[in-house]
Amino acid sequence: MVLSETGYCGLARFGHVILALTLGYPTNKMPITSPYGTWSSPITPDSLVAGAAGISEVVPQRASVWWSESRPSEGGRTALMRWQDGTVQEMSPAEANIRTTVHEYGGGSWWVDNEIAFYVDYADQRLRSLSCEGEIKLLSPVPVQERGLRYADFRVTADGSWLIAVQEQHDQQRDEPENSIVAIATDGSLRCRVLAKGADFYGSPRISPDGSQLCWVQWDHPNMPWDDTQLMVANLQQSDSVLSLSDIRIVAGGVGEAVVQPEWSPGGQLHYLSDRQDLWHLYRDGSAAAVLKLDGDIGYPPWVFGLSRYAFKADGTVIAACYRNGIEVLDGFENYTAFHSIRSCGDNVSMVAAAWDAEFSVIFNSEVIRAARKLAYPASMLGAAETISYPSDGETAHALYFKPANPEFQAPATEKPPLIVLAHGGPTSQARSHLSLGRQFWTSRGFAVVDVNYRGSSGFGRRYRKKLEGQWGLVDVEDCVNAARYLVQRGEVDGERLIIRGGSAGGFTVLSALTFHDTFTAGANMYGVADLEALAQDTHKFESRYLDRLVGPYPESTELYQERSPIHHLQGFDVPLIVLQGSEDAIVPPNQSRMIVEALDKKGVPVAYLEFEGEQHGFRKAETIKQALLSELVFYGRVFSFDPADVDVTLDIRNLPT
Repeated sequence: MVLSETGYCGLARFGHVILALTLGYPTNKMPITSPYGTWSSPITPDSLVAGAAGISEVVPQRASVWWSESRPSEGGRTALMRWQDGTVQEMSPAEANIRTTVHEYGGGSWWVDNEIAFYVDYADQRLRSLSCEGEIKLLSPVPVQERGLRYADFRVTADGSWLIAVQEQHDQQRDEPENSIVAIATDGSLRCRVLAKGADFYGSPRISPDGSQLCWVQWDHPNMPWDDTQLMVANLQQSDSVLSLSDIRIVAGGVGEAVVQPEWSPGGQLHYLSDRQDLWHLYRDGSAAAVLKLDGDIGYPPWVFGLSRYAFKADGTVIAACYRNGIEVLDGFENYTAFHSIRSCGDNVSMVAAAWDAEFSVIFNSEVIRAARKLAYPASMLGAAETISYPSDGETAHALYFKPANPEFQAPATEKPPLIVLAHGGPTSQARSHLSLGRQFWTSRGFAVVDVNYRGSSGFGRRYRKKLEGQWGLVDVEDCVNAARYLVQRGEVDGERLIIRGGSAGGFTVLSALTFHDTFTAGANMYGVADLEALAQDTHKFESRYLDRLVGPYPESTELYQERSPIHHLQGFDVPLIVLQGSEDAIVPPNQSRMIVEALDKKGVPVAYLEFEGEQHGFRKAETIKQALLSELVFYGRVFSFDPADVDVTLDIRNLPT
């Protein structure tokens, strides 16, 4: 079979066969000539949420596999699923939402051991156990403050009697929550014992195979877990039904080194990922040299708990994915371009994997046991990104570039497409190397998209990540600006229709780019930061000192915070902006969005604002996702004077000339 130039038939990338007859796209149909932005597309907002499920963690057992999936159609609820002998069953109760809010970002909200699941319910943050027969036990006590005791990242002791976890205690008497490592009885007696405390943060408690040792990672303000961390090990002792630690010691980490994902091999040897040589390589306790080096970062900044980038088979063989030039790779899985939750049980290996043309699937021993949604779109709409590297401020930045792609349409020969520059969040995150219908929503309508891995992004080593220290709002902005300029110079896009779009930290990059540069002609800010001082004074513990490294110590660097904050420098801000915000966002509170909207409105700048009731940091509800996306499309149409196809949304844009 031959791949046609128009992409109507043939072999899609990575071996997924897509037939023109099945899709209903006749191969002899001539493309319709229509301006960029006006193309109709089968990738609708409904496509992003109908049947969608965000597959997060996966845990294999001897004869089964468990995983969690979040569902926009159920208000963002996360369910716990189990596969065994070809049958998939939802295990968690219909009313349960499996989600922890430790560090607010969560992760590691459940675990399975010997077919017994342990999980946190979002409603009250209490721990529960769940048998395959559906029996539920409450394990953690009722907190003094509602939802004041939170848990994440569990492991079960060898005898099954204790669950060791990270605990975060919220108390109105404390200046900030207290984090610790605790042991919780699994018999429902509500017994809880603190094993380690004193550090500001803890993560990854892991028990050795023989049950005699416990390791964990800890760090203190102002570090984040990808800055300077310590790997600790202690003897784990049990007597008279009480657990305790002895001989606590540091085995790796310190200044200039971030240790992530410690794991015990089947033989009882402690391994961990360290970036002491720039890239996150695999090390073994007692060995100065890396035991596994790949041509890329194995690790990833642990914004959430429960990340797993490598695992051991029963004979000690390591299975590991890495980031290489902005794309994820794993030997033996060349059909995929993104991986997470790589775990094993004996010789059983499971993972979650995706490709440029397919969303995430659950894979067990190389077989797909929970397939991604079947997407009936032309192969050409779901093509691979072009990886680009380009000059920026005397250095090199990286990005993933997606051209407009819709086989039913073509633009007039003299027109170039508008460009959307994506500024990812974090800012210590990265552009994702897999299918994102959120990107294809735009490219299939005639927009070009460039997803920028600006300096400070992960996946390119510690030195690249550290280039953002003291430079947030500067180098990230420069790299987004220069990505747009680079593509204009290549003749790819319309220099008069350059959009910058981002959420959270990416929203700050958006506002900074529109405030301090004149490159972009429109912007979209999702729950972004407008005032750095306000963020430093009003955010959650996990990130409360993050800006010390990104900007400078506060309040000592007050002038610098004001200098970098878009809210104080709106004199030259004259670019139309749409702002989207969740009403219950505890990470970037709504006042950040409201203040920038109010200021622009008073200045007479075209601005639209949507605040979604009940949404937090990132939108989870189907109706929110759809309304936000359609409103943004309508916004660009109004700003650039084109009529988007198949859209009937009313949007109030203040100060926009008619």
